Parts: sequence; C-alpha cells; structure tokens
Amino acid sequence: MTDKTDKTDFPARPVLDDVLQAAEQIKGSVLRTPTLPAVKLSQILGADILVKYDNMQVTNAFKERGALNKLLSLSDEQKACGVIAMSAGNHAQAVALHATRLGIPSTIVMPEFTPFVKVAATKANGATVILEGETVAEAGEAAMRLAEEQKLTFVHPYDDFHVIAGQGTVALEMLADEPDIDVLVIPIGGGGLISGVSIAAKAIKPDIDIIGVETELYPTMYNELKGTDLICGGQSLAEGIAVKKAGRLPALIAADLVSDIILVSERHIEQAINAYATHLKTMAEGAGAAGLAAIIAEPDRFKGKKVGLVLCGGNIDPRLLSSIIVRQLGRKQQIVGLRITIPDRPGILGEISTVIGDLGGNVLEVDHHRTFLNVPVRGASIDITIETRGADHAREIIEGIEAKGHHVEHLNAPA
Repeated sequence: MTDKTDKTDFPARPVLDDVLQAAEQIKGSVLRTPTLPAVKLSQILGADILVKYDNMQVTNAFKERGALNKLLSLSDEQKACGVIAMSAGNHAQAVALHATRLGIPSTIVMPEFTPFVKVAATKANGATVILEGETVAEAGEAAMRLAEEQKLTFVHPYDDFHVIAGQGTVALEMLADEPDIDVLVIPIGGGGLISGVSIAAKAIKPDIDIIGVETELYPTMYNELKGTDLICGGQSLAEGIAVKKAGRLPALIAADLVSDIILVSERHIEQAINAYATHLKTMAEGAGAAGLAAIIAEPDRFKGKKVGLVLCGGNIDPRLLSSIIVRQLGRKQQIVGLRITIPDRPGILGEISTVIGDLGGNVLEVDHHRTFLNVPVRGASIDITIETRGADHAREIIEGIEAKGHHVEHLNAPA
C-alpha cells in the first residue's frame, strides 16, 4: 500500500512487549472475552469465521482496553487534575468507567448526534458530559480547548501510544484461542484498534493477513494509505467509525502492517447487524459489525480461509436494531406491504383476509382508504402488511388476491 504519511519527528510506535505489558496492566479489570466459531455465518458465507465477542465488556465495547492502559500510565498529579476525552460513545464510556473506578475526575465531549443510549451510559459511569460539534473532529477540538484551559490530560481515542498498546490485547487473546487464523478483518475509525491488533498479530504470526474495513461514507484510512481523495461525510449506521481524519501514529503503523482496506456500503453494514442478531443472537452496533459487512460484501475473497472478526461494539439503539431487522425481513419478502384497490361494499375485506389466511399468510396491519383521488368514487384502497415465508409465498398470496378480481400493488418490492 502507498504510504503518504510523514514518519519524521514522531513518537515511537508500540511493539509486542508494550502490548504484553498492557495485558498485564489491565488483567482482572477488563474482561478476557471469548473467540468462538460462527457456524451459521460460516455455512452461509463459505469461510471459517471466528468472532471475538468484545461486545461483552462492561461498556459493551473494546475501548476499555486502551482507555484503562492509558489511565494507568498517568502520574499522580495528572490523575488528581483529571482527564478529558472526545468520543461518539464507546471511548467515552470506557474512560468514564475506569476513571471513576480509579478516582480520577473525567469530562467527556461528545458530538451532538451521539445516540442517547451512549450519552446516558457515559453519564451513568460518572463522567461530566458536554455535547458539542456535529462530528467527532469538532468534539475533539472542543475537548483540546478545555484540556488546555482546565489543565486536564487529554485521553485520545486512538492516536496514543498507550491506547494503541491496550487495543492490541485483542489480538493476543484471539491468537491464544485460535492460533490458526489466516486473516483478521478489523473495523477502522481513527485506527487505534487495527494498529494495536496489527502490531501484536504480526509479531506473533508474521504471515497473518490484516484487512481493514471502513464505511464508504468515511474512507479515511483508505485515503491516507492509498493516496486517494475520496469524500468523507454523511450519516452512517457505523457512527463509531465515522471519522474524517485518521490518527497519525495509527496511519504509520497501518501503512507497514495492513494488507488492504475494504469499503462497505450502509446496506452491507445493515445486513451484518441483522446477521449478528438473527444468526448469532448477539448485539452489534454498526462499527462492531463492519468486519462481517466486509465478508458479506466480498465473500469470494475469504472463501476457505479461517477469518477472525472482532465484534468490537454492541451499543446500538434498540429502536434502530428493530428497524434494521424489519427492513431485512422486507428485503427477504418475509414482511410484505400490499396496496389493493377494491369495490367499496361489505365483505370484501373479509374475503381478502380469508385468501391470505387460507394460503398461510398472516395479516400484521391494515389501513383502509376511501378518499384517495386515484381510487374510484365507489371504490376503496387498502394497505395490508402481511407476514410470509418468503418471495415465492408472497407471490402466491398476491396471485390469490388477484384471482378474486382485485388489483394488487407490491409496495416494498426490492429494487
């Protein structure tokens, strides 16, 4: 990969010994999460997929590793003055949780769009929360200003020696559990996780392949390493990796150790979140599901390989998760919306309901309209949402309704 980063006058990068030291430092305070085979996903996608469940941490994300390692590196004077951090949520919760546990005052600056569930969790962990800026970058500028004004230690979410070393403990655990992994597929925001994982994994197993994943909306590290200038911006499901500027130290490390970066669409992220929920019965936020999204996007690239995924975060808004699951059912035509034009006379709705029921469908919702201008004056239009077994079953039900002489429009037919 092209390295257009400046390697002059920059702090030393962590090495394996630093990651091993971090593992000893955080031992007992951060959960050693399991790496388990994802049998159903492996069958569907054709790769031997193993998932590291770091959504099982107390804050439901991997960020505790780096945050705690950084906090433990501070002097007594720095701890007494307090720390400040900027984050879209998971780093915020991690800093708040462990700072409070260690008796260190903490202030967290979060972007204004941050999901409520993450803001509430950060406050619950004992931090003072300030909402400022539309992006993580703008929140970071505010945090740096406050750090200087109030003499607080800034705990960077990814561009920090000790944070990177802490995140590298993910790879130590994965390769201890599954030493035969061929490739690690790691989400990238600012680059703290993939740089730490790369340092540890490549030192332990030099032939392992490290693949990064970013959303198409925020190809930050992709631009940095490939010399491209793709636009970064927009509302992403993966707000945890919606970063406009990669960390300088992570970029230096990634340039040497990361084989490639895959850009995934919002739809692939949506499918990955749904797959974790339905096939593995676990919660994944958009950033946490990005690794799986890459395999969904490019399955042939990983066929026959033993692939390690880090489910690095599970802090997803329950309403968003519900919407994603329903949308996926719609894509599979297991939930179907029909608009039916009928004569406005008694018994017709019952007739249609009977057809649906006799063919094994289930009516979920009905809206009855008489005043639409595109409906005959003596007619009516009904919108029916039904549950089916899939596309063939939905088609059978539509044909059954049409056989009764009614016009049927499929409202959410996939593009």
